Amino acid sequence: MIDFRYHLVSLIAVFLAVALGIVIGTTQLNGPVLSNLQGQVSALQADKRALEDESRQLQAQLDDVGNFDEAVGSALVEGALAERSVVLVVGSDDVAPDVVEGLTALLGSAGATVTGTIRLTPGYGDPVNDAAVEAYVAGPGRPAGLAPAEGTDVVSLTADLLAEVLTVPPADAGTAGPVPASSTSSVLAGLEELGVLGQDTSSVTPADYAVLLTAGVLTEENAPARTEALVELVTALDRRGSGAVAAGDTTALDEGGLILALRADTSVAAVVSTVDNVTVPAGRISTVLALAAESRGTTGAYGSGEDTQPVPPAS
Repeated sequence: MIDFRYHLVSLIAVFLAVALGIVIGTTQLNGPVLSNLQGQVSALQADKRALEDESRQLQAQLDDVGNFDEAVGSALVEGALAERSVVLVVGSDDVAPDVVEGLTALLGSAGATVTGTIRLTPGYGDPVNDAAVEAYVAGPGRPAGLAPAEGTDVVSLTADLLAEVLTVPPADAGTAGPVPASSTSSVLAGLEELGVLGQDTSSVTPADYAVLLTAGVLTEENAPARTEALVELVTALDRRGSGAVAAGDTTALDEGGLILALRADTSVAAVVSTVDNVTVPAGRISTVLALAAESRGTTGAYGSGEDTQPVPPAS
């Protein structure tokens, strides 16, 4: 009669056989499999080194192009905006300080005077602030002597008021001229108190042209409203002054970016010039030349994005 010990020994024998088979199989396969894996790893490492070398070469070429553009930028824009003035509006916290500084210096080389820089906060265009902002721009706090506001909603009222105090009307506009400096200071101080903007320079006065600088995309829940407010503002700056340019980085062409929104609106794209590579010297040169082109009645889309010109046309 077969007892329990017989079954136990049989099971142990089976497991030993399986284990022995695994060991033998692994030993036989280990060499080829390991060699194959080592070959793949070596090939991937070689590809990685080749890509790193290519990336360094391309970056070096880009740096050379950027250095050349920066070196010749002053000469390319010289006199393009002689005796004209420009106000800068920074519309995003993502705009790097060196972009503002580089553009300011290049505008000086073009003969223009930068009359000041304001910076819009995330509160600008945020519906949460609509009631307070509307009470100011349409209420008794609005400085006396300003032209009647164009628009009825808070977004257009705010954009029009800011544009009026930041720009000088064109000579053929039939108006009395720029608003008093005191009105500009009053409006900016009032909106600064409401937390929708700040001043990066000690003073800001009206200018012939305006540049709105942007970067990145808006992804917050209120992003569509804020983008609409910026589109309204740059349009108002163009309408009130001699011309406006919106300049951003390449990411501003992505969904939620201001440059994409401006180019997607055909009525806006017909009057406001845009630049999509202001973070590099070539883009800043294009921004200055785009202002000069605006003075000749030419509006365009410049940079490296789809359906753009590399630089504005020569005079």
